[in-house]
Amino acid sequence: MSHICNDMTRLILGGAVILGASLAAAQVYEDNLPLHHPAIQYRHEPADDPVARLGRELEGGNAALRHDPALSYLPSLLDRLGVSIDSQTLVFSKTSVQESRISPRTPRAIYFRDDVAIAFVPGTDAIELAAVDPSKGVVFYSLDVRKTERLRFVRSEGCLHCHQGPATLGVPGIYVGSVHTSPSGRADFRLGSIVTDHRTPFADRWGGWYVNGAAGETHRGNAVSTDPEFTTSMAAPRFDAKSYLAPSSDIVALMTLEHQTQMTNLLTRLSWEARIAPKDDALAPRIEEVVRYMLFVDEAPLREPIRGASSFTETFPRVGPRDRKGRSLRDFDLEKRLFRYPLSYMLYSRHFDGLPRDVRERLCRRLHELLPGEERQALLEILRDTKPGLPGFELAR
Repeated sequence: MSHICNDMTRLILGGAVILGASLAAAQVYEDNLPLHHPAIQYRHEPADDPVARLGRELEGGNAALRHDPALSYLPSLLDRLGVSIDSQTLVFSKTSVQESRISPRTPRAIYFRDDVAIAFVPGTDAIELAAVDPSKGVVFYSLDVRKTERLRFVRSEGCLHCHQGPATLGVPGIYVGSVHTSPSGRADFRLGSIVTDHRTPFADRWGGWYVNGAAGETHRGNAVSTDPEFTTSMAAPRFDAKSYLAPSSDIVALMTLEHQTQMTNLLTRLSWEARIAPKDDALAPRIEEVVRYMLFVDEAPLREPIRGASSFTETFPRVGPRDRKGRSLRDFDLEKRLFRYPLSYMLYSRHFDGLPRDVRERLCRRLHELLPGEERQALLEILRDTKPGLPGFELAR
């Protein structure tokens, strides 16, 4: 694992990392939960996530990946896993194990759906993958991209040096970080780093990322810094778009990824705590935290409308599900806030359904109690049609 990631971890533990959120909403960094605990068995039980399932199909000869001369197995892999090209976001800070290949000219491309993220850097020998198991949380893999007749995904335990720690709530997870970045892509963690989600003010987001589309507000994206008091903006993306599947790093996709990564980590933390030490009093604050995040209670409001640079704004909501009036939790707002209806679409995930039953029931009943007044009726109708049988919602009309 790169020294860059290790430096970041030390800075987080040392308190040099801040969060771009109000004090009331700020993430509290957590101690790591044990991977080896009998109730977790992170390393020893077979994983049940999209990448693990595809891997078993490849090994059994029931699936195959096509090799592309320019992009290796990436296009075929996205197709097999159902990941849309327009989810592409680009990070040019050297904050990955592939740091030697990453720069503003060769950013790291990330593609995602609700339970899978895929990272690709042109010219490297491996594609990195992260997938969500309903009980384990995020599991990491790599795929050797050199053309071979025997493809297989390899579990990447080394990723946990950076991807289980304070930035991920002490459980295996992924996160979006904002850092001060030099013209070469080197991240200066002495100046601080921010783990971002939907609560983070725009002024603190996306250092080290390309951001395409209309933001309407000042942010850290598309810029390099040679002085902590002076940031030099890059007039245009400096990467060769021909080396990537899409020419942009869509702002709406990036905002969605921010929300999703932290939601996933919160669900994993709650699930692990409930299985390791299922004490009602101890779980109550965590349930409250998860509910508030799911309801976007502390979301940073948009001061200006957001407009994407790709088709992601149209394709992401199509996944649904939709109620009889055609409404979905995946519908965007982009005028005052990210989503039209303030309840996370991750409610539909296997990760959410994989919570211990009693904890899920308590969480759902608290969700019902805290549904916001202005959208309460619409949310009740959407959930009644798209997720029937939720505890606490059975009699809701």
